[in-house]
Amino acid sequence: MSELFGTLADGTEVHRWTLERAGVRVRVLSYGGIVQSVEVPDRDGHTADVVLGFPGLDGYLAHPEPFLGALIGRYANRIAGGRFPLDGRTYALEQNEGGNSLHGGDGGFDKRMWEVEPVEHGVRLSRVSPHGEEGFPGRLEVSVTYTLDMAGALHIAYEAVSDAPTVVNLTSHSYWNLGGRGDTGGHELRLAASRYTPVDAELIPTGALDEVAGTRFDFRQPRKAGSGYDHNLVLDKGVTSEPVEVAELHDPASGRVLTVATTEPGLQLYTGDHLSAPFAPGDGIALETQHFPDSPNRPGFPSTELRPGEVFRSRTVYGFSAR
Repeated sequence: MSELFGTLADGTEVHRWTLERAGVRVRVLSYGGIVQSVEVPDRDGHTADVVLGFPGLDGYLAHPEPFLGALIGRYANRIAGGRFPLDGRTYALEQNEGGNSLHGGDGGFDKRMWEVEPVEHGVRLSRVSPHGEEGFPGRLEVSVTYTLDMAGALHIAYEAVSDAPTVVNLTSHSYWNLGGRGDTGGHELRLAASRYTPVDAELIPTGALDEVAGTRFDFRQPRKAGSGYDHNLVLDKGVTSEPVEVAELHDPASGRVLTVATTEPGLQLYTGDHLSAPFAPGDGIALETQHFPDSPNRPGFPSTELRPGEVFRSRTVYGFSAR
């Protein structure tokens, strides 16, 4: 089901698509591929929206910086200095966070219109990112499919092909609040990650893969999420062909549980410390499945290179329950 959600300044219509199955309702926008809302029941059967979003298009246009619920590309997270080498050539990207490139630049996928078509139990979004968009090489054809399975889990499947060597790192930037509103510091988080990538003052990885044991990054046993995180956790499973469960977020008050399964080797934990009005710091937790930040400049990290004839594929599944 689709409906008109708003109109951009140039007259382009933005539509909202609603997916519903097994008691879960998800709404997706053609602008930015944004997951506007995810409604799930608590332990008593009361339904609430568990992702941060705006009721109208104006909110997203006025507050783009938090990337609420948006598709992120061409490169999720940060690339140091807005530059990276590939095949003997250095590519310069837009520097939109100090001297670095963040989430694909100010003209990233989160601010683009997507073509939307219905598929069984979901929608398929697609667009072509032209060669040179935000400085990235290659004409990139991208599709992202949102579906709900018979249990109400939200599947996000990414695919991309390029006509020239390039780098790709795609994710979804939803902020989860399993209570529906209020601070998420009391949410309990478990992550199957024994290492993390330490960062410098600009949140650029140092290149090390440090053990979480004895540090505040150890979520191998469930504990309160707290605050002060914007870091990539190195998932123990590595890159996999099928999604493997790597995280569980639990709100003791409502009983709601979110599980995350992915094919990706990393997960960015961001506790929303810089959220601003109409939201407040800590109102949501982002669990962004991804390859590591600054991988194009770090040969020791899993590669994010995509070459002609190859297909980039990534899948993440968000499961919902209550206890």
